[in-house]
Amino acid sequence: MALLNKTQIIAADDRDTLDVPVPEWGGTVRLAALSGQERDAWEASLIQLGPNGSVQRRITKGARAGLLARSIVDENGERMFTDKEITALNEKSGAVLDRLFAEARRLSGIGKEAADEAAGKSEATNSSDSPSG
Repeated sequence: MALLNKTQIIAADDRDTLDVPVPEWGGTVRLAALSGQERDAWEASLIQLGPNGSVQRRITKGARAGLLARSIVDENGERMFTDKEITALNEKSGAVLDRLFAEARRLSGIGKEAADEAAGKSEATNSSDSPSG
Protein backbone atom coordinates (compact mmCIF):
# COMPACT_ATOMS: atom_id res chain seq x y z
CA MET A 1 0.00 0.00 0.00
CA ALA A 2 1.30 3.45 -0.93
CA LEU A 3 2.41 5.96 1.67
CA LEU A 4 -0.13 8.80 1.83
CA ASN A 5 0.71 12.47 1.82
CA LYS A 6 -1.09 15.19 3.80
CA THR A 7 -3.31 16.25 0.88
CA GLN A 8 -4.49 12.68 0.31
CA ILE A 9 -5.27 12.20 4.00
CA ILE A 10 -7.29 15.42 4.22
CA ALA A 11 -9.15 14.60 0.96
CA ALA A 12 -10.00 11.00 1.92
CA ASP A 13 -13.74 10.35 2.36
CA ASP A 14 -13.53 8.11 5.43
CA ARG A 15 -16.83 8.79 7.19
CA ASP A 16 -19.25 5.96 6.54
CA THR A 17 -23.01 6.31 6.65
CA LEU A 18 -25.71 3.78 7.42
CA ASP A 19 -29.43 3.94 6.65
CA VAL A 20 -31.44 2.40 9.50
CA PRO A 21 -35.15 1.59 9.13
CA VAL A 22 -37.20 3.08 11.96
CA PRO A 23 -40.75 1.79 11.42
CA GLU A 24 -41.88 3.51 14.63
CA TRP A 25 -41.14 6.85 12.96
CA GLY A 26 -42.46 5.81 9.55
CA GLY A 27 -39.20 5.80 7.60
CA THR A 28 -35.45 5.52 7.58
CA VAL A 29 -32.77 7.46 9.47
CA ARG A 30 -29.31 8.05 8.05
CA LEU A 31 -26.45 7.86 10.54
CA ALA A 32 -22.95 9.16 9.81
CA ALA A 33 -19.74 8.25 11.57
CA LEU A 34 -18.56 11.09 13.79
CA SER A 35 -15.50 13.10 12.91
CA GLY A 36 -12.78 13.28 15.53
CA GLN A 37 -13.97 16.76 16.51
CA GLU A 38 -17.60 15.63 16.87
CA ARG A 39 -16.58 12.61 18.92
CA ASP A 40 -14.45 14.76 21.21
CA ALA A 41 -17.40 17.14 21.73
CA TRP A 42 -19.76 14.26 22.52
CA GLU A 43 -17.29 12.67 24.96
CA ALA A 44 -16.69 16.05 26.63
CA SER A 45 -20.44 16.45 27.10
CA LEU A 46 -20.44 13.27 29.22
CA ILE A 47 -18.16 14.56 31.98
CA GLN A 48 -18.07 17.38 34.46
CA LEU A 49 -14.62 18.53 35.43
CA GLY A 50 -13.70 19.61 38.92
CA PRO A 51 -11.70 22.74 39.81
CA ASN A 52 -8.39 20.91 39.38
CA GLY A 53 -9.36 19.59 35.91
CA SER A 54 -10.02 16.03 36.98
CA VAL A 55 -13.27 14.25 36.22
CA GLN A 56 -15.71 15.15 38.98
CA ARG A 57 -18.64 13.11 37.66
CA ARG A 58 -19.92 11.34 34.58
CA ILE A 59 -23.12 12.61 33.01
CA THR A 60 -25.44 10.01 31.51
CA LYS A 61 -28.58 12.10 31.06
CA GLY A 62 -29.09 12.64 27.35
CA ALA A 63 -26.02 10.61 26.34
CA ARG A 64 -27.87 8.58 23.70
CA ALA A 65 -29.70 11.58 22.25
CA GLY A 66 -26.46 13.58 22.31
CA LEU A 67 -24.65 11.02 20.19
CA LEU A 68 -27.63 10.68 17.86
CA ALA A 69 -27.96 14.45 17.44
CA ARG A 70 -24.39 14.42 16.14
CA SER A 71 -24.89 11.25 14.04
CA ILE A 72 -28.27 11.70 12.31
CA VAL A 73 -27.74 13.42 8.96
CA ASP A 74 -29.86 14.36 5.96
CA GLU A 75 -29.38 13.22 2.36
CA ASN A 76 -26.58 15.79 1.97
CA GLY A 77 -24.70 14.53 5.01
CA GLU A 78 -25.64 17.60 7.06
CA ARG A 79 -26.46 17.22 10.72
CA MET A 80 -30.25 17.37 11.28
CA PHE A 81 -30.31 18.15 15.02
CA THR A 82 -28.54 20.93 16.87
CA ASP A 83 -27.25 20.65 20.42
CA LYS A 84 -30.28 22.70 21.50
CA GLU A 85 -32.58 19.97 20.12
CA ILE A 86 -31.03 17.09 22.08
CA THR A 87 -33.73 17.34 24.76
CA ALA A 88 -36.50 17.05 22.15
CA LEU A 89 -34.79 14.05 20.56
CA ASN A 90 -34.44 12.49 24.01
CA GLU A 91 -38.26 12.52 24.33
CA LYS A 92 -38.54 9.83 21.64
CA SER A 93 -38.95 6.12 22.38
CA GLY A 94 -36.14 4.72 24.51
CA ALA A 95 -36.21 1.50 22.50
CA VAL A 96 -35.73 3.37 19.22
CA LEU A 97 -33.00 5.56 20.70
CA ASP A 98 -31.22 2.46 22.04
CA ARG A 99 -31.33 0.77 18.64
CA LEU A 100 -30.02 3.84 16.82
CA PHE A 101 -27.45 4.53 19.56
CA ALA A 102 -26.00 1.02 19.16
CA GLU A 103 -25.62 1.54 15.41
CA ALA A 104 -24.16 5.03 15.83
CA ARG A 105 -21.62 3.73 18.36
CA ARG A 106 -20.58 0.90 16.05
CA LEU A 107 -20.34 3.23 13.04
CA SER A 108 -18.13 5.69 14.95
CA GLY A 109 -15.97 3.04 16.61
CA ILE A 110 -17.16 3.88 20.12
CA GLY A 111 -17.09 1.26 22.85
CA LYS A 112 -15.60 -2.15 23.43
CA GLU A 113 -17.80 -3.91 20.87
CA ALA A 114 -16.74 -1.52 18.12
CA ALA A 115 -13.08 -1.87 19.10
CA ASP A 116 -13.37 -5.66 19.09
CA GLU A 117 -15.08 -5.60 15.69
CA ALA A 118 -12.37 -3.35 14.26
CA ALA A 119 -9.74 -5.72 15.61
CA GLY A 120 -11.55 -8.74 14.13
CA LYS A 121 -12.72 -10.04 17.51
CA SER A 122 -16.48 -9.69 17.04
CA GLU A 123 -18.94 -12.48 17.81
CA ALA A 124 -18.57 -13.66 14.23
CA THR A 125 -15.10 -15.03 14.97
CA ASN A 126 -13.78 -18.24 13.50
CA SER A 127 -15.00 -21.30 15.38
CA SER A 128 -11.38 -22.41 15.82
CA ASP A 129 -10.97 -19.42 18.16
CA SER A 130 -13.56 -20.76 20.58
CA PRO A 131 -12.52 -22.85 23.58
CA SER A 132 -14.57 -25.81 22.36
CA GLY A 133 -13.31 -25.60 18.77
